[in-house]
Amino acid sequence: MDYISAIILGIIEGITEFLPISSTGHLIIAEQWLGHRSDMFNIVIQAGAILAVTIIYWRRLVDLVLGWRDPVNRDYAAKLIVAFLITAILGLVVKRLGFELPETATPIAWALIIGGIWMIFAEWAAARRPPHKEITWLVAILVGIAQIVAGVFPGTSRSGATIFVAMLAGTGNRAAATEFAFLVGIPTMYAASGYELLKTFRDGGAAGEDWTALGIAFVVSTVVAFIAVKWLLAYIRSNRFTLFAIYRIILGVLLLGMAATGLIA
Repeated sequence: MDYISAIILGIIEGITEFLPISSTGHLIIAEQWLGHRSDMFNIVIQAGAILAVTIIYWRRLVDLVLGWRDPVNRDYAAKLIVAFLITAILGLVVKRLGFELPETATPIAWALIIGGIWMIFAEWAAARRPPHKEITWLVAILVGIAQIVAGVFPGTSRSGATIFVAMLAGTGNRAAATEFAFLVGIPTMYAASGYELLKTFRDGGAAGEDWTALGIAFVVSTVVAFIAVKWLLAYIRSNRFTLFAIYRIILGVLLLGMAATGLIA
């Protein structure tokens, strides 16, 4: 893989991993023009995005760990753990069932469109609820399930699915729902990346990798994800997610058109 492709894919991952527009969907589409990526490459650029969010939330994470005697912190941490465990258990079940990501654009396009419509509905429904910041046990359970649903259907968006499930399940405050979704995503994505990394090394998939390209992609993904998430957290203080929903629908329609005309597979 040449370095320009590595930079482009690092930028795509950094922008799309935590914005509710689906990183997996965008990367699968990018493959159509930039060529197939190794499992190792996927893991590395995702790790860069996770590191960026870990840096952004490091104070919150330290506070949850060191402040465990505080009942509020203990309750919040317990809900994060439950959401993570649900995702981990269901994720192993999905792996055992032999699930594979689609290699064509059409299912991703439909997931983008349906997800965009879902986001508009969720915003509408959440606006009619009191803006509660509390994370309930129902929210924690549904967020854990939503992470798996997003993984099974590329184009859904893990961050989008978890944020809007949290909003519909009772956490009407966008900032509170986003924080919980991002925090539970940190251990989830570290665990998934670690699992895939060990599997790749065990199967000999790391042999022949261009480590310079991997390093470049990792750095680019980290920097871009840091900027993207910082921007998103500021944006949602006074704006809805409607902009992302419209983007998803437009992109999905364009992809269906390109697939129908043979421009992409």
